[in-house]
Amino acid sequence: MAQPRWITDTKPGHSEWYIERFRKMAAAGDDLAGEARLIDAMVGRNAHILDAGCGPGRLSGYLHAVGHAVVGVDVDPKLIAAAEQDHPGPTYRVADLSELDLPAQGVHEPFDAIVAAGNVMVFIAPDSEAQILRRLAAHLKPGGFIVTGFHTNRELTVDAFDAAVADAGLTVDQRFATWDLRRWHDTADFAVTVLRHAASAG
Repeated sequence: MAQPRWITDTKPGHSEWYIERFRKMAAAGDDLAGEARLIDAMVGRNAHILDAGCGPGRLSGYLHAVGHAVVGVDVDPKLIAAAEQDHPGPTYRVADLSELDLPAQGVHEPFDAIVAAGNVMVFIAPDSEAQILRRLAAHLKPGGFIVTGFHTNRELTVDAFDAAVADAGLTVDQRFATWDLRRWHDTADFAVTVLRHAASAG
């Protein structure tokens, strides 16, 4: 099993710090749902959405509140427990994205959309990108899509990500520099990418 970086490379107490960070931001009225608003705009009503690497549930909770059927998945049981407490309503599962098999965990319906926000693709184990994208793609409905967002100035480059995309049988449908859809450019420090099955793209 590929070990997530946030388990192997972070200090004890990181999960608790992360949970409290977002609780404080929510209490301060910070906007924590920008990525979710984009996903909501891209799907039809009552869509089935997977929040991959959901953390403490900020996006899952918003998407559920606006009427979608949402499943949130994270490898960290502490984050899943916080999501269940702070954002009840979605279905939450503890799972490693590199081995994702939601039917084996009682979630049988494939997804209209999958979102992997919050730098998920940066924090996974090195060289597991293609495997994770394959597992995510296996959970899509025909015509469904995946949206990822990550900082490009960290360990994962856009070129390496695109190689993993191709290896996973996916294709880049759209790319933007921000979650509010500013135009992509080669010097952008963030990449929001819409992926589809290569056979269904275009």
